[in-house]
Amino acid sequence: MTQTSATQNGPASRNAARVLVTGACGLVGKATVAQLRRRGFHVTATDLDTPAGRKAIRQLAADTADSPGTLAVEWVNLTDGSAVDALVARTAPDAIVHLAAVIPPFCYENRKLARAVNVEGTRSLVDAAKKLDNPPRFLQTSSIAVYGPRNPYSRRGILRSDTPVAPGDLYGGHKAEADAIVRDSGLEWVILRLGGVLPDSLLTANPRLAELDAVLPDDGHVQSVAASDVATAFTNAVTTPETRREYLIGGDDTHRHIQGPLVKAAGDSLGIGGAMGGHGRPGNPDDDAAWFATDWMDSTESQRVLQFQNTTFGELMARGRLSGVKRLGMSATTPLIKQILKHRSPYRGKPGKYADPWAL
Repeated sequence: MTQTSATQNGPASRNAARVLVTGACGLVGKATVAQLRRRGFHVTATDLDTPAGRKAIRQLAADTADSPGTLAVEWVNLTDGSAVDALVARTAPDAIVHLAAVIPPFCYENRKLARAVNVEGTRSLVDAAKKLDNPPRFLQTSSIAVYGPRNPYSRRGILRSDTPVAPGDLYGGHKAEADAIVRDSGLEWVILRLGGVLPDSLLTANPRLAELDAVLPDDGHVQSVAASDVATAFTNAVTTPETRREYLIGGDDTHRHIQGPLVKAAGDSLGIGGAMGGHGRPGNPDDDAAWFATDWMDSTESQRVLQFQNTTFGELMARGRLSGVKRLGMSATTPLIKQILKHRSPYRGKPGKYADPWAL
């Protein structure tokens, strides 16, 4: 384990809270660390020690160098309970923002590791936090996957904070179990259940996530949210007086989509909309289990408390929209990309007419 301090300009306020952020080098992690530091918090960022992680931290340090807050880095593996214990004892945070997770589709490929991080890693953090003389507030990253598959043809209403938890897959089960660990901890806690998080630029998205999109029912309901807005929700949750509550984190109503058109809209922003869509299948309206854990949500109360919905879907697409020569270059590849996607479709050569993400 190593510790480094990122360069900063000028002293930070002595009164700024200390915040430990796990998964700090991920999509939401980087945005959250940046926002916290800009607001004057003393941030300790932790993640796995990898070349990509070190590059991300260097960029974060440079981008937030003029911020009033500080940034320190601890490279810790959350599956190492003793290292987690030492990390929390050494940093003595006022709040822990727990973002680290093994998400779909990666969690299905290494189930042992996924559980070690998603469930046992959370348990280790909670246990370490409880040992402090002044236990921190614990911000838990959850997912609407805890509500299980959502058939838009048979479900009654959209997701709400009081919708019964009924996970139908490994990831949803992990998050439901981890949420319970946090709720039963005796700590002050806030649980944020995320919808479909999108980066500011789709060019930076992990290609493996596009593979996951390809198996989802084309007519499934999805509510997206900008990663920067998720970061705002976590940053505001550090200080909100309304704790021991679960909040649904999705974008405003412009972020409510049907899966197929969402994929095409994303392609349009890159100039390859003609290549996107048409490779998937609709869901079976008569089989509730053959849908993915995505849906629209009522985030009215979450927005009232956390004030995070700052980016419409149109604005998000405009941020990452290619223009000029880059757009022309991407557009020229549309026929090739279309053929590649058709060839790689998970349903290519498969019998039947309906999507079944769990069978694939």
